Amino acid sequence: MTPLPTLRQLRYLVAVVDRCHFGQAAEACLVSQSTLSAGIQELEELLGTPLLERTRRSVMPTTLGREIADRARVLLKGAEDLVDITRSAADPMAGPLHLGVIPTIGPFMIPRVMPDLRAAFPDLKLYLREDQTARLLAQLNAGELDAALLALPYPVGGDVETVDLAEDRFSFVCPPGHRLSSGETARPAEVAREDMLLLEDGHCLRDHALAACALESAPRNTTFQGTSLHTLVQMAANGLGVTLLPQMAVDSGILRGLDLVARPLDEGSPGRRIALAWRRSSGRKETFRRLAATLRETMEE
Repeated sequence: MTPLPTLRQLRYLVAVVDRCHFGQAAEACLVSQSTLSAGIQELEELLGTPLLERTRRSVMPTTLGREIADRARVLLKGAEDLVDITRSAADPMAGPLHLGVIPTIGPFMIPRVMPDLRAAFPDLKLYLREDQTARLLAQLNAGELDAALLALPYPVGGDVETVDLAEDRFSFVCPPGHRLSSGETARPAEVAREDMLLLEDGHCLRDHALAACALESAPRNTTFQGTSLHTLVQMAANGLGVTLLPQMAVDSGILRGLDLVARPLDEGSPGRRIALAWRRSSGRKETFRRLAATLRETMEE
């Protein structure tokens, strides 16, 4: 029988291809650099071809090495799913779970739901990673994350399954003397005439906020693009403009201590949907269903 590559060898190769650095790859795989180098050399001898181009100062994959690494990721993810199936069969709500969360959800939702999650699933060890949606989905598909808390609509791709947890409407935020500050609600058509402070490109909340006001692009004279909602409200409080915030952030007290008012957008204006996402091939679907049910119940309260 022809000998086959081991999962360990393939994991070493993927780590080097991703980082183009033996030391960093070895650290990520929790082995010594000599062990990692020997494993890849064994793989090259087994396949009969070099997979990496090595110099004294750098390492980079050959064309074939990159293709094999891409295929190896699929195999490694499948092996991890096999382990997940076994673990889930024993106790779906026990063991480690790596959960991604976007920055416009994490600070406002996680503190609220964590006590209930700990009480409901004391044997579940949650490891959180905060990042933008595109990178979280890439990590999810690569098997680096088990699930992710996202805001929809967003093109998640066919390999990802989602379940909605809650609807998150938008509020218009402005100084007390602003022309739109006196009403109980704000009309999206009126808000669309304002020069809004928005998050920078790459944050899905930017697109959701624009959609809430039926805008296809940013207003004509956006003076500032923030990296976080906390920065946006500080800029608004200092007279640099007005903004839109998800209700989740308003309810969490993000405006506390600031001379700003929040007016919900009129009924019918689109908001965003908070959802839990996971790989369709994952063997932990029961885990995610139970997790989603608890998150949904906590947010409804």
